[in-house]
Amino acid sequence: MTLRRFLALAAAGLAFPATAFAQTDSGVDTGDTAWILTASALVLMMTIPGLGLFYGGLVRARNVLSVIMHSFVILCAVSLLWVVGGYSLVFGTGSPWLGGLGNAMLANLAEVREGLTIPESAFALFQMTFAAITPALVIGAFVERIRFGWVVAFSTLWTLAVYIPVARWVWGGGWLADQFGTLDFAGGIVVHTTAGVAALIVAKLLGPRKGFNKALLAPHSAALTMVGAGLLWVGWFGFNGGSALAAGDGAATAILNTHLAASTAALVWILIERIRIGKATSIGIVTGAIAGLATVTPAAGYIGPAGAILLGLLGGSICFAMVQVVKHNWQIDDSLDVFAVHGVGGILGSLLMPIFFSEAFGGGGFAEGADVTSQLIAQAIGVGSVAVWTALMTVIVAFMVSAVLPMRVDEEAEHDGLDLTSHGERGWEFD
Repeated sequence: MTLRRFLALAAAGLAFPATAFAQTDSGVDTGDTAWILTASALVLMMTIPGLGLFYGGLVRARNVLSVIMHSFVILCAVSLLWVVGGYSLVFGTGSPWLGGLGNAMLANLAEVREGLTIPESAFALFQMTFAAITPALVIGAFVERIRFGWVVAFSTLWTLAVYIPVARWVWGGGWLADQFGTLDFAGGIVVHTTAGVAALIVAKLLGPRKGFNKALLAPHSAALTMVGAGLLWVGWFGFNGGSALAAGDGAATAILNTHLAASTAALVWILIERIRIGKATSIGIVTGAIAGLATVTPAAGYIGPAGAILLGLLGGSICFAMVQVVKHNWQIDDSLDVFAVHGVGGILGSLLMPIFFSEAFGGGGFAEGADVTSQLIAQAIGVGSVAVWTALMTVIVAFMVSAVLPMRVDEEAEHDGLDLTSHGERGWEFD
């Protein structure tokens, strides 16, 4: 598409929104549509306020507002990017690597999304919430020391360079799905692997917070974190259940599996804590739940309850171990454990999904001609390719933005807190 054609479509979409979004009732199932709209709202709730409160409680009091601000600004920026061209580049007509701009500004949408019973506008809305939460997950790696302007620029460009191509490859009919048969039900590869790898890279480039592994950098509000985690857990029902793209058994199965995996991982996490430190903590139980949610996400619609419980067991224990490895063995200040929980959980669930997909574990079973081994290979190719691409592009984008905007605040700003130094406000005011 030429630049002139793209600008014409953009102008048409802005000037005549009723035309761009014209729909008919032909082929639309109102129940399915209502569920996808509800699921979209649930995923939006995961970003604001869920993720903001979850991360906000884990930092020190002088930085709580900055973390919530990051979630808000990323949501706004990525939502606009998605409408301008992101959706079209992922799901529009194009190559196995990237779509074209035929649906820029959400123009030329079908009355009903091909193969589904919902308007394409509802599908585009639902997918937009996934695009927004993915870079928002990354911010947990660099809290308390990052510049606000850098976050905005990096998150926007990273979405364009990493999330959009990967979503095309896996969900948009791209080369990973088409040539290798890589599966990702709701984002173990597209969302959690990309966010986790990017978080690890940025945390390494940025360097640790002052006092990392020397002083106690304790969360200022475990209660706030638990409230945020609760919102994430409920919102995840829309994240995974909505990915069935219809209000039926597929959605119910995904939600049930999501809940079972989270419950199992949460209990596993506090059991390990009880053995290691003699106490079960509130931060531990919610972190375990998030680990279970991330681990089951790529498999939620493909497996049965037994598989979900086993994924929760493995996700809770392995993610717990990886938190120690990243912070103490690798000495990387991934401050809120984005890689160890989201990244490792998403990768683990993506790789193990073929095992639990089998009928022996209550899964749906493979199509004719497919088996565990071939699907394991497809999953490994998908995870490996996406991890390498994410690492490479994260480094490039980080250095590009840093050439214009400094990445890290100065020592005085870090000491005083980002709420006051970056935003001129405080998260909490006490007379």
